[in-house]
Amino acid sequence: MESAQILNNIGKHISLNEDEVNYFLSLLKEKKVAKKAFVLKEKEVCQTINFVNTGILRAFYRDIDGKESTIMFAITDWWVTDMHGFVNQLPAMLNIEAVEKSMVLQISKKNLDQLFIQVPKFERFFRIIFQHAYIREQLRVIQNLSLTAEVRYANFIDKYPQVANRITQKQIASYLGITPEFLSMIRAKKTKK
Repeated sequence: MESAQILNNIGKHISLNEDEVNYFLSLLKEKKVAKKAFVLKEKEVCQTINFVNTGILRAFYRDIDGKESTIMFAITDWWVTDMHGFVNQLPAMLNIEAVEKSMVLQISKKNLDQLFIQVPKFERFFRIIFQHAYIREQLRVIQNLSLTAEVRYANFIDKYPQVANRITQKQIASYLGITPEFLSMIRAKKTKK
């Protein structure tokens, strides 16, 4: 298992000794995910939280008419799950799909709870991760309510330049809450300037 990336991620917030590292790694499962394959499908009980070791995942919601709304893109060095389903061990509301060939490291709810008992400093680590995720989503909601689609697109490109050229226009539009056609118009305007 390639563990350097996840250990660097954890090392940003907590320090582990060798025994703690070995115990943590023993709880992980490596999963290779083909492009367009699912890590999680809606209505499945969400069993794991996933660390993106390589690749890009997309978490999205599909409404009753089949329209997809992208909630987030999880790039290398990010964590992703259906938090409501994971914490409560309920069927997922989200789908998590690989945008490109990816590899994730997964930890189950049971193993995460055990990790919190055996190595309590992981509670601090995941508290920080969850706080950052909450802040990111709160800012996104406020921007979606207060900024024009043009500004939201510019912000997306500025914030995630490493993602923009690796995902489809349809996926970007879904994230921004606009149609692919409207995104085409925004891009055309931008290139004329």
